[in-house]
Amino acid sequence: MTEIKAVITDYIGTLTNARNYSLETSRTQLQRILTEAGFDTSLTAFLAAYNRAHEKYRRIRYEQLREVTNAVWVSEALNTLSYQTTPEDPRLKAALNIFFQHYVDTLELRPHAKSLLRKLAQNHKLGLISNFTYAPAIHASLRKLDINHFFNAIIISEDIGWRKPHKLIFQTALQKLHVTPEETMYIGDSPKEDIEGAKTVGIKTIFVPSQFYSTQDLREIHPPPDIIAEDLQEICENLNKILTTINKKPTQNHNSQQTKTTP
Repeated sequence: MTEIKAVITDYIGTLTNARNYSLETSRTQLQRILTEAGFDTSLTAFLAAYNRAHEKYRRIRYEQLREVTNAVWVSEALNTLSYQTTPEDPRLKAALNIFFQHYVDTLELRPHAKSLLRKLAQNHKLGLISNFTYAPAIHASLRKLDINHFFNAIIISEDIGWRKPHKLIFQTALQKLHVTPEETMYIGDSPKEDIEGAKTVGIKTIFVPSQFYSTQDLREIHPPPDIIAEDLQEICENLNKILTTINKKPTQNHNSQQTKTTP
């Protein structure tokens, strides 16, 4: 029996909820900020160009699991509107900081999330893996919610260049935490990105339903999670029992070829 030494969690959906977020509001704001920065476009023209570029890179991200930062498709959208930019343009970064601030402001901790992290951190290394195209927004939200200090390793897909469920993002987390898959437990809400992804490298898993996924979605994956929890409170209140159960379960590797689609 291998003792669990590290716990890795997903972020959005698993530890947090996004309340009253409007993507259209953010895109409209992005166009306004870019116009103020010198990229003078009509809202209609910008949104059409933005949506074309976004869909192009969305296919790359979901089919190849290669992460592409927002600056790439914003730059491409502006270039189709006769501007000359690159993803490294500081004006784009400044605009994206504002673009994502609305999203950061809508994130709130799920009930018992902080209590669970505090309890886990007493005896385990903690890691976080998040699929997100703009890493500064995740770091800002972790600080805002006052949970950044719990984690020994924070892995964001933009930084790594790969998205869950690709095995490399999980392997990166294991390396940073200095643990083996057998010594690790993963908590997530996405059947494909989290559960199948972690299983691919041999990590034992706990599925927790969220505003994005229910237990019904588990019918699409194989093998199933090692534990299915009703919510974070159940994990927090039964942590010792869950760890004992997880420790006794044999490790299974699952080479998943499926990709995840997310907003």
